[in-house]
Amino acid sequence: MTQANWARLPVVKSKADLVYDSLRAAIAEGDLKPGERINMDELARNLGVSKIPIREAVKRLEADGLVVSRVHSGVTVAQVDAAEMRGVFLAREAIEGLVAGLAAERITDARLAELEAVQQQMRGRLGTRSFQKLPELNSDFHRVLAEAAGYRVLAELTDQLLLTVRRHRITVPADPENWARVIAEHEEIIAALRRRDPEAAARAAKAHISAQADHEVADQE
Repeated sequence: MTQANWARLPVVKSKADLVYDSLRAAIAEGDLKPGERINMDELARNLGVSKIPIREAVKRLEADGLVVSRVHSGVTVAQVDAAEMRGVFLAREAIEGLVAGLAAERITDARLAELEAVQQQMRGRLGTRSFQKLPELNSDFHRVLAEAAGYRVLAELTDQLLLTVRRHRITVPADPENWARVIAEHEEIIAALRRRDPEAAARAAKAHISAQADHEVADQE
């Protein structure tokens, strides 16, 4: 079998991978909240797996900083370190400026259509005051943008930072006015991408993250 044929083989996930994905999604969406204890026995029963893939998944989540495992208190969802949020947004500003600039050079019409579709969904959710879905849609927007940049490492870093932001936002009330600003800031990025203008796209992305940093962490300093 040639290398090209190997590249087309489907990816088959292990049980540990599936448990990891399930727990990570539950943490991201707030179904498992910061400080909440994870009942390993109950989790194994609900997912229909043994404790071995559960333990493997928990080790990965612990390495990601998403859970904490202690001898006497078991496994709990990690608290969000509010003091670190400024650093998270500084990292996002640098990375997403780079991502947007690269995306402006490489983005396809199909990717632009994906971004515009996410924007439309966000406007719809905001209009009906269905705020619960907005963090996930916001992550979708930045994920598509990062994928358009063409580098896996940038997509992975973007995803990791977005997860921290989503976990932080779970702990604070929804702010409709800020979500309206987020959508408007996204539109500035899309406008620069349509023009295939890397400098304008990078500026718009950095301005977006800087504005969100001011909103998210201003009360903590």
